[in-house]
Amino acid sequence: MKSFSTKSLPDQTQQTKRKQKLSIAEDEEEEEEEGEDNEEKARCDWDFNLSTIVSSSTSIGAVSDTLGAIEFDPSDTLVATGGIARKIRVYSLSTLLPDEEKHVDSVSSTTLMLDHATACDYYVCTPAKLSSLRWKPGSGNRVLGSGDYDGVVMEYDLERKIPVFERDEHGGRRVWSVDYSHWDPVIGASGSDDGTMQIWDPRCEGGKCVATVQPSVSRSPVCCVEFNPFGGPLIAVGCADRRAYGYDVRNLGDPVVVFDGHGKTVSYVRFLDDHMIVSAGTDGCLKLWNVDDSTRVIRTYKGHVNSRSFVGLSVWRNGGLLGCGSENNRVFVYDKRWGEPIWVHGFEPVAGPGSDHGFVSSVCWGQVGEDQCRLLAGGSDGVLQVFVGKRKLFSY
Repeated sequence: MKSFSTKSLPDQTQQTKRKQKLSIAEDEEEEEEEGEDNEEKARCDWDFNLSTIVSSSTSIGAVSDTLGAIEFDPSDTLVATGGIARKIRVYSLSTLLPDEEKHVDSVSSTTLMLDHATACDYYVCTPAKLSSLRWKPGSGNRVLGSGDYDGVVMEYDLERKIPVFERDEHGGRRVWSVDYSHWDPVIGASGSDDGTMQIWDPRCEGGKCVATVQPSVSRSPVCCVEFNPFGGPLIAVGCADRRAYGYDVRNLGDPVVVFDGHGKTVSYVRFLDDHMIVSAGTDGCLKLWNVDDSTRVIRTYKGHVNSRSFVGLSVWRNGGLLGCGSENNRVFVYDKRWGEPIWVHGFEPVAGPGSDHGFVSSVCWGQVGEDQCRLLAGGSDGVLQVFVGKRKLFSY
């Protein structure tokens, strides 16, 4: 036995040499990985500029005007906002960006200052605080749907400035999100604190319920719903049970896909393309998923602060950019290719000294264009900021 052990074990010098070789090899591997990380470091291929600030001269001491929803119309010529102040304001993009055509080849360095009272084309008073807005497809930019804090879904005829549809089937529990399908006939969906997503037909009086889905056994609130904007049968649902779900609207019995990866409430879900979905959670991150393989997260995006509030999520599909707000009063832009933000801009507090600095509560990208983009962001203080981005001529 002694002889066998002596022949089998290397001497101390050989062990030391092998350890040194292993250490050198590991160091080389780490250096290679660091090099690869440096090559893949997030870069910004865009020049962003703050073009316009819209605020209220009577905001100090007045009722809160947190902007909970911002929506471009399908043609990207109108913008609607809604929130705590119980008003739907409608703006022309030409008013918000009057000098845009003069700066096609460059980014303007001046910021236009406007007041809500004079900047908006018109407004419509609503009976409750608003949490969600969506333009109704096929209405010629005339009908806008809303979800409110009283659990009611309403549609407004903006030409006549009156409500033309009302649906109150969530038992008075807050409606967090509304959306419309993108095929004919158009149906609607709403997600509520009552723990259900309801799909309904706005052509029927009272909005006849087509189906009711309860994603969570514990009836956790449904925070967001979005139909596939490319016309597919999938509808995505974000829930306070920390999961996002995908349902086939042709058979809503069980979800066809479940996205399980967030540590807290899933507050938003957005389709990036026909097969990819972005989710946002109050765990302070965004996640990118493939609907064909929900078992793994493609990418996680971190940098913004979000632990309790709804801070908005929007995607610009043409450019592969994601936008969200933050509880440190900043707006963040991510490129879908990298997990770190490529651009961050802070809101300036408009209230007096010693007051709460607020947070960015809503964001929305315009979908038109490929080399130029528009991002709108609203704050908890009611301030609306308009950003223009232009693709850099030379990427580095």
